Amino acid sequence: MKITLNRINDDFLFECTNSHGNSILLDNTSQPGAKGVSPMESVLMAVAGCSGIDVVSILKKQRQEITGFQAEVEGERVQVEDAKPFKSIKVKFLLEGNIDPKKALKAAELSFEKYCSVSKTLEPNVEIGYEVLVNGEKV
Repeated sequence: MKITLNRINDDFLFECTNSHGNSILLDNTSQPGAKGVSPMESVLMAVAGCSGIDVVSILKKQRQEITGFQAEVEGERVQVEDAKPFKSIKVKFLLEGNIDPKKALKAAELSFEKYCSVSKTLEPNVEIGYEVLVNGEKV
């Protein structure tokens, strides 16, 4: 796996491109007019995307009908010398459809305990929690 990062303006805007030619923009969001996401926001996005793929994949294999899927991710950071790494990350899955709530909760559990490589990478240093809501009801 390899990505390429290219600076695309005179400040902090970078384009990161993978081997398939897909890209995202990273920027220093503390500066006015930022046109990309911060690197730390991209970490939260990676957790949401990785676990989201797992949850949808598991539920599809179980023939659950997903008509809506959203994840909200919040990260709490802590000062460690000159850096501010994540101390904890909380993921909230909001699913809509004809979905067995127990299966949805089990899918999230399997993602974070077994399959999600992003959260597994962060896990030794970051506490990761999750909650699942199906059709507006907390499971």
